[in-house]
Amino acid sequence: MKANYGYLDGSGEFFITIDTDLCIECTDHGCVDACPLGLFEIIVDDYDDDVAAIKEEHRKKLKYDCAPCKPVSDRPPLPCVEACAPGAVTHSW
Repeated sequence: MKANYGYLDGSGEFFITIDTDLCIECTDHGCVDACPLGLFEIIVDDYDDDVAAIKEEHRKKLKYDCAPCKPVSDRPPLPCVEACAPGAVTHSW
């Protein structure tokens, strides 16, 4: 299952998507430690699995909170994406 965290406004769509099927297989949840601003947390989902999620206080301001890692140009690989299995974490913008 894919969990989407974020929002849509007049300037675009700003979502972080976490593939919980891939996240369940991860034992170290590197995204939590990799995110410089601490946006990620580990929660227990409806199926009693430990999965990553975006903290509630960051969900409506991802465009701004993720800005240090997502500059307009010369964007390095995102730490949260690199810390996870391929395709486990994606960003919409």
